[in-house]
Amino acid sequence: MAKKPENHGKSWSRQEVQKLEKLADGNTPTRIIGLKMQRTEDSVRSKAADEGISLKPVNQSPYNRQK
Repeated sequence: MAKKPENHGKSWSRQEVQKLEKLADGNTPTRIIGLKMQRTEDSVRSKAADEGISLKPVNQSPYNRQK
């Protein structure tokens, strides 16, 4: 079984929510956000949904193609 992140089961602070917003605005992948915040990917997705934060990439073409 995988090791649980340090913040597993802890509630989110306002500073953590702000950091989540900042990382999401920077098009950071959900898995990377989870690693940086020491949370699971599911936890990050759930909190983003609760707070109305979009985790979808903005203005980014698929596979980093450039015209």
